[in-house]
Amino acid sequence: MSLPPLVEPAPELTIDEVRRYSRHLIIPDVGMDGQKRLKNAKVLVIGAGGLGSPALLYLAAAGVGTLGIVEFDEVDESNLQRQVIHGQSDIGRPKAESAKDSIAEINPLVDVIVHNERLDNDNVKEIFSAYDLIVDGTDNFATRYMVNDAAYFLGIPYVWGSIYRFDGQASVFAPKQVEGAPCYRCLYPEPPPPGMVPSCAEGGVLGVLCASIGSIQVNEAIKLLTGIGEPLVGKLMIYDALEMEYRKLKVRKDPNCALCGDAPTVTDLIDYDYFCGAVSDEAADAAADATISVVQLEHMLKEREEGSRDFVLVDVREPNEYEINKIPGSVLIPKGEFLNGNAFDELGKLTGNGSKQVVLHCKSGVRSAECLAIAKGAGYGDAVHVGGGVVAWVNQIDPSQPAY
Repeated sequence: MSLPPLVEPAPELTIDEVRRYSRHLIIPDVGMDGQKRLKNAKVLVIGAGGLGSPALLYLAAAGVGTLGIVEFDEVDESNLQRQVIHGQSDIGRPKAESAKDSIAEINPLVDVIVHNERLDNDNVKEIFSAYDLIVDGTDNFATRYMVNDAAYFLGIPYVWGSIYRFDGQASVFAPKQVEGAPCYRCLYPEPPPPGMVPSCAEGGVLGVLCASIGSIQVNEAIKLLTGIGEPLVGKLMIYDALEMEYRKLKVRKDPNCALCGDAPTVTDLIDYDYFCGAVSDEAADAAADATISVVQLEHMLKEREEGSRDFVLVDVREPNEYEINKIPGSVLIPKGEFLNGNAFDELGKLTGNGSKQVVLHCKSGVRSAECLAIAKGAGYGDAVHVGGGVVAWVNQIDPSQPAY
């Protein structure tokens, strides 16, 4: 089912614009009218990262007249594997500014509005209200739920995408535009338990997957803005890059949805960090008085070398991460082994059945906090974990190692 165009057409296209967009103009479904609508459109892209990079480049190339960028982060070398809007010379620059410069190279006719700030409850509605459409390139559940709720309250449709390793998803949420259409909460009523779904920073993502899903998002945005084709409203597109397989599933409106259901319980923005939780309550409780710094760990390792102290340092990351960098003297027992209980046979041997203290670490401290709660529950009451993990170790203790 096609939808009415989101925006009215601009009064005219200049000669330069006709030349630039000629390949659009000769498509009957787009034509002059469709291109004028793109020129008159205001689209906000959340994030200038993996999904935001290709989305911004292709929205600009397509001739969307006004592009907003919400991004507070800076360009890091590890971004360049997939965030193609940035280059080597942009490392250390604000991503929003770097993206703006790249867009100017692609299409100087586009007006770029930079929101170099973190999107939160205090600014999300004000920022969203200036745009016709939202393209969501966020990478965490708390922001996704906030985007969904704010867009719903303002009556703005948005295009959503998600990526992880070789898998991608995309959909369009427009419950205020289409009767009976679902919102993001209809698809995912509750966030996954803390620590159960690794982020791209923990699990990785195939760089080119970002382009695949980002281009789908732009395709949907163009359809919505111009009123052509059948958008992914009420549908979930799933892409498996390894099998090169696309699947499209129906997503129905949930009558019990907390936001758009028959008796909504979410009637305004909520505390999304609390709703999603970075770590479980059990992990937070376990880590409350059992977290050490990398400086403390360095001191402990020196004492262990001198023979005045003994403990077992356990890295709970995945084997491929352990190959990238490591804290010297650590042993690898991945988090999954703690979840299934197999870790404790190995821990028993390493600690002499609990006679040595266990010190856990991961990349940033999230996974090790979850494992800490499990270890304490298994009887390792004096176990601790390293806040900041190997990232803090590389930054503060051993910068000769690579970061990731």
